[in-house]
Amino acid sequence: MAAVRRRQVFDLPEPAPVEVTEYAAEVKPCPGCGIRAAGAFPTGIESPAQYGPEITTKVADAVLGHHIPVYRSTLLVMELCAARVSTGFAASLRGRAARLLEETFLPAVRALLITAPVVHADETFTRTAGATRYLHVAATEHLTLMHTGDRSAATIDAGDVLPYLSGILVRDGYAGYTHLDNVLHAWCGAHLLRDLRGIHEAHPEGQLWARAMADTLLEANRLAHAARQAGRHALSADELTAVQRLYTGALARARSDNRHCTSELATHARTLARRFGNHREAILRFATDLAVPFTNNQSERDIRPTKVQQRSSGGCWRTLQGLADFAIVQSYLSTAGKWGIGRYDALKRLFTTGAWIPHALTPAGV
Repeated sequence: MAAVRRRQVFDLPEPAPVEVTEYAAEVKPCPGCGIRAAGAFPTGIESPAQYGPEITTKVADAVLGHHIPVYRSTLLVMELCAARVSTGFAASLRGRAARLLEETFLPAVRALLITAPVVHADETFTRTAGATRYLHVAATEHLTLMHTGDRSAATIDAGDVLPYLSGILVRDGYAGYTHLDNVLHAWCGAHLLRDLRGIHEAHPEGQLWARAMADTLLEANRLAHAARQAGRHALSADELTAVQRLYTGALARARSDNRHCTSELATHARTLARRFGNHREAILRFATDLAVPFTNNQSERDIRPTKVQQRSSGGCWRTLQGLADFAIVQSYLSTAGKWGIGRYDALKRLFTTGAWIPHALTPAGV
């Protein structure tokens, strides 16, 4: 019997030409009273000439979802879809999307975040309108909410989430969060390990305490991970006692390593050691409450697209409103992605039937 060899090629058809659909609404006078009555256009048909939902979504996906500059986005849509789109239209989409999200999506996510048992917070600086501005994020595994401003406590509160929390706030050591006495604080272990590594590597033989403290944090994280894997909700009393003993020993070594030293390194080491002494409870929160992760990676991942957009925008935002609109739209796309909804689908819903809105802290079955 002859053998059959097969090979498959996956490809796409050439882009079809743009279709133009014309809607006509008749206007007729009433034969009785003479008042002219006009027929209604379908929902979403608002201008004499406009782009339809498919073109709108494709351009929005390029500009908002993939952070491609406006002009290049119009070229991309022209080349891939044979649709000529103006740069003015593409540039308007972020503001349009933000206005649609302000009244529905933002309040819903804000209300959910306030009820979350553990919330991550972070901030990053941007260059906007010739000045330094900050983008703040409050997030969970399935929700993201961003807002903009400076780095003050008042701006941190302006997101209307952190001041109303009653659970645990995972953050870095920035002092701007210390006024939030309505929450239990948990410090990011990854930041602390970097600080300790910097001290230890500057003088490995003279700053042994930093290595000891780093090993303590890593051991506590290992124990916490093993406990979660075993289905436990807490470390045993013996495990916690061992961690606390190691922590206390590292602090004692910090004092002895830097006693009577006047170098700049010793000053930095003493400052870091004081932070470990003063904020011991927050630093070890991940070990005393296994619902708390070791790092603040969640919020750092969620805020990372800010840097991608900033690079594609020439290193800055031209206006404060542009930065605020970015924060709103990115909150929406990030949250949708956490629920398994792609950027394209989320944007198409937004510009057609309305914004997708989460109605719980987590998807069903998670």
